[in-house]
Amino acid sequence: MPASDPVQILLAHNHWATRNILDACAKLSDDQLDREFDMGLKTVRATMTHVLGAMRGWGDLLAQRAQSERLESSGPMTPVQLLELLDQIGADILASIENKPLDEQLSGERAGKSYTFTRGAILTHVTTHAVHHRAQAINMLRHLGVDPLPPSSVMEWVFMVDNNA
Repeated sequence: MPASDPVQILLAHNHWATRNILDACAKLSDDQLDREFDMGLKTVRATMTHVLGAMRGWGDLLAQRAQSERLESSGPMTPVQLLELLDQIGADILASIENKPLDEQLSGERAGKSYTFTRGAILTHVTTHAVHHRAQAINMLRHLGVDPLPPSSVMEWVFMVDNNA
């Protein structure tokens, strides 16, 4: 476990927690994945697709390449497909920040509007945005009767990684 580098901790935790939720989703039926709730993006599948779509979009900016098509517009994906994407996107983000200064400013455009952020702000947003939506997904999983719920907090990650659980 990267015990002292906040960027590495945030990215490793983000990957671990997202994987745990997608692993739990892999045990659900399509009806369960698409059951609508009165929260967030309405379904577990839409919520987790959005998390990965946002990661991929910000990863494109970090790599300074053209924006990929929005993941949400590609049709329903299975949890297994999302897990595969998680590994690809996570590796891409790591490669895009390796040996790059966190204070470097990157500019992009979305919906006709230009914006500029530092690499550090992008990485912070990617990980905190995912925390927000994972909490919604966990609440949906709870309503679907998933027990035990997948671990997702930073402290659960620290404990499990430190104890090789």
